[in-house]
Amino acid sequence: MSSPVILLPGDHVPSDQLPSNKSGPLRLGAGLRLLSPAFPSSSSGHVIASTQAGLLSTDHKKNAVSVLSFPNRRYIPTPNDLVIAQVHHSSAEYFYCMITPQSPHALLGQLAFEGATKKTRPMLRQGDLVYARVLSIGLGAGAEVELTCVNPATGKAEPGGLGPLTGGMVFDVSTGMAARLMRASSTTSEQEDGVDGLVVLEELGKKLEKVGGFEIAVGRNGKVWVDCSNGGDAAVKATVAIGRCLNTIDEHDLNQTDQRKLVTRILREMKVES
Repeated sequence: MSSPVILLPGDHVPSDQLPSNKSGPLRLGAGLRLLSPAFPSSSSGHVIASTQAGLLSTDHKKNAVSVLSFPNRRYIPTPNDLVIAQVHHSSAEYFYCMITPQSPHALLGQLAFEGATKKTRPMLRQGDLVYARVLSIGLGAGAEVELTCVNPATGKAEPGGLGPLTGGMVFDVSTGMAARLMRASSTTSEQEDGVDGLVVLEELGKKLEKVGGFEIAVGRNGKVWVDCSNGGDAAVKATVAIGRCLNTIDEHDLNQTDQRKLVTRILREMKVES
């Protein structure tokens, strides 16, 4: 078994680590940037550099390569990242939002919502949550981060769920766990083996289907919003149970078998019918 490849920002991806599948275009995931489509010293014809520190991950079936960030690294805003932000205060033109405790407030335009006008824009207050996309990060130290709740190309709240988050609860996880959850939640049901060894969402979905299921929004900034559609105490118990499952798996890095056992045990302890 080959040793894992660790990259630092600016490092070039070794050409022998790129997928050898020539039937389709090479797909770059998070943490990578194409510097040049061709370069004499690169036998593959690609010069790809890392934009963050992490482990190189290669998927030969999908002809894709990405960088898996270290689990507990501090979140650094990157354009196109999905984040869960909390409104701190507002002005006539912007909502000033917190995305991490240590970073300056990010700007979210008052009209940066699908179909928003001066009359129909969301009336967000301090403490309200929004699911947003990082639009830009500016240049230089202290540059302002700008958020949006629409796809700039279409004006729609894509990829679905962008905008204010009402109800539910927010749980803190590591940035590595957040990235894993985002990959797992975006896969199709045909993939039964989970993504990155993560099957907790699939298992929770099966167990909670009879009680109305749940909604989840995951931010790359280590925030997970969970809301159960059924009302009353049952919804609160199920939501807390989901949060406990995610936090425990994040802390102990459980394998797939232990994840399934954990879901069954916590749902039983919380007296959630499944």
